[in-house]
Amino acid sequence: MEESKIATRESYGEALALLGEKRKDIVVLDADLSSATKTNLFAQKFPDRFFDIGIAEQDMMGTAAGLATCGKIPFASTFAVFAAGRAYDQIRNSICYPNLNVKICATHYGVNVGEDGATHQMLEDVGMMRALPNMTVLCPSDDVQTKWMIEEICNTKGPAYIRLARKKTPVIYNENQVFEIGKALQIGDGMDATVIATGVTVTEALKAKTELEKEGIFIRVLDVHTIKPIDRETIVKCAMETKRIITVEDHQVVGGLGSCVCEVLAEEYPCRVERMGIKDCFGKSGKSEELMQAFEIDAQAIYRKIRKN
Repeated sequence: MEESKIATRESYGEALALLGEKRKDIVVLDADLSSATKTNLFAQKFPDRFFDIGIAEQDMMGTAAGLATCGKIPFASTFAVFAAGRAYDQIRNSICYPNLNVKICATHYGVNVGEDGATHQMLEDVGMMRALPNMTVLCPSDDVQTKWMIEEICNTKGPAYIRLARKKTPVIYNENQVFEIGKALQIGDGMDATVIATGVTVTEALKAKTELEKEGIFIRVLDVHTIKPIDRETIVKCAMETKRIITVEDHQVVGGLGSCVCEVLAEEYPCRVERMGIKDCFGKSGKSEELMQAFEIDAQAIYRKIRKN
């Protein structure tokens, strides 16, 4: 049976269109990229509640803030490089400072964007967004988790930043899976290592887990879908129970998931952490799989890392 794959940006578009039927207070904004961010699915169903602001991302965030003050729940979408990068000042001062109920759903993050190249591969957004007071930072790993997340943040007051991938990834969870904001999911109970991953790298970690089991090496994978607030309790538990902690992310190792984990463990259970991610450089143009391999954040790189030591 062929593996079911869907990009989390597609799951977002589908979830938003369904949610629009239940919640009349939802409005959606985009910056001339709705066919790529998949907000066009909402626009087709609810044209009176969809606003294409054009190539004016700062204006989009300011408009979203204004709509939030009127009791609406704005979902603002564009590519991550434009959402977090170009509109940072507006997010900081117009959304986070007044603690407004704006949901920023940023697609096309990381080197998994592929051929769009270095200028469009946002690798710093987690660090930027998690440093902002009042901001919740999330990064789903599959279709099921994304659809839960979009509905959950709609019911959660305050600013949120959600990272959504261009790359199609396998469906990991079944429809009955229970999720909770701020609570990571542990997959497996291996004692040889814990691989802490987020977004597209969760699938890669699970592939490595399967290959390692064939050689008698048993690891657990921690899916950190909520980067802020981070699940301190589970991270410390895994560090205490397993021999090694390895983080892997499609983001700079500076400021991202690896930094979050290091901060937690430095304060609560000091131990060595091996960080896999983009190491203080920009991305490149190439196919998604080729780039994840080149930057050593794919399944084989995780496998080699664990087998090496």
